[in-house]
Amino acid sequence: MNTLQNGSATEVAITGREGMAGIFLLMGAAHTQNNAYVQKAGSALRIRLRVVQESFDHNTDVQKIFFRFTQSVLTQLGQSTACHRHHSLDQQLCRKLLHTLDRQDGEVILMTHELLAQALGVRREGISHAAYRLMKDNIISYARGRIQVIDRQALENRSCECYGVISKGFPFFINKMDVPPLAPAD
Repeated sequence: MNTLQNGSATEVAITGREGMAGIFLLMGAAHTQNNAYVQKAGSALRIRLRVVQESFDHNTDVQKIFFRFTQSVLTQLGQSTACHRHHSLDQQLCRKLLHTLDRQDGEVILMTHELLAQALGVRREGISHAAYRLMKDNIISYARGRIQVIDRQALENRSCECYGVISKGFPFFINKMDVPPLAPAD
């Protein structure tokens, strides 16, 4: 999330089990302008920057993984910016729901309208109207922060091209990348 001086915030990138937070620190930044927030329960690893930096500095396979991830994040940032400017809230909501689904197991998303509104940088009422249209067309069901995707294909059809562009650039499982596997630790 990127937070402005007036306190308003917008999601600028999303990552899950396929990525990491803090990539700018690995690239040498002293700090980052963005904050990372956990939106869904799950497991994560927290590794000290110096340990990651050491692996990065001495292992070209690790470098390839991080460079590929950085390229994916930059694609997401650019495409999301264009999406916010040129696509309807309905399309953006569909894209957000699909990207969330891609980073989890199952078809249920635990997320409130308020959190979705903050992520997309819009008013909660706008999310409520867009979600209602999806419910009316039997694409999702929604009750108290629980979004059940009923028809994923219809959700993809309602999304803009940004979902596909970002998805192509974002490897969801590291072993699908064209990077050799890492050697086991000694």
